[in-house]
Amino acid sequence: MDFRTTVERAQLLKQLHAQYQPLVLPTVWDVWSARTAAGAGFPALTIGSHPLADSRGAADQEGQTFEEVLAAVRPIIAAVDVPVSVDLEAGYGQEPADLIAGLTEAGGVGLNIEDTVHSEGGRVRSTQEHASYVAGLRKAADDAGIPVWVNGRTDLFLHAEDASGVLDEAIERLRALEQSGADSVYPVRIQDDDDLLAAVVGAVSIPVNTTAHPVKHDLERFRRLGVGRITYGPLLQFAMTDAMKEMLGPWTP
Repeated sequence: MDFRTTVERAQLLKQLHAQYQPLVLPTVWDVWSARTAAGAGFPALTIGSHPLADSRGAADQEGQTFEEVLAAVRPIIAAVDVPVSVDLEAGYGQEPADLIAGLTEAGGVGLNIEDTVHSEGGRVRSTQEHASYVAGLRKAADDAGIPVWVNGRTDLFLHAEDASGVLDEAIERLRALEQSGADSVYPVRIQDDDDLLAAVVGAVSIPVNTTAHPVKHDLERFRRLGVGRITYGPLLQFAMTDAMKEMLGPWTP
């Protein structure tokens, strides 16, 4: 994809976040799913690491190298005429500038970055370490002249036995990500807790991303709670797996 088109798609992705409350980004994993979602009328998409890995017979949690991920997402991005964000997990051990360079060369205009470092035994980055990495991504994108949308994810709720017990720490982390240049923040695994969602939405001034199941969750509920961005993670692929099994069931020998 040429530089001008990449910049235009990045600018459009930013506009869409302001236009839609919330912006729903279907999480896709191959050319077919991307074309299907774009054909359904969605103005932007995201490629999820979990469904992408499943579609390629690889493991999630950085079971693919950065080069393998780029090779996989490049034809997906090229197949649609809408902005595409890519889940880049914890960064695959790349420096921020290299991550931005690879993403934008492939035509990606947004990214998701998490604080669980799978290549280092699943350790969680400290608040400052994660914020510094996001700041590096912001600087690299600015230096490249491409307003890449940075979605800063934290797994603190995911790892906690009691999610409410880490709320203050999570809010501190989300605020640090905002101050470091994240365009949105993504506290995973609280999509079913109204109180926690409302608390994090009220704590930051940028959009809060939540995971949603396309069948089991309600868009209006997320809108009432002030959620600014919705992605499906692996749940769209899971829902389609369930539907496929149901359709094939009567034909099973």
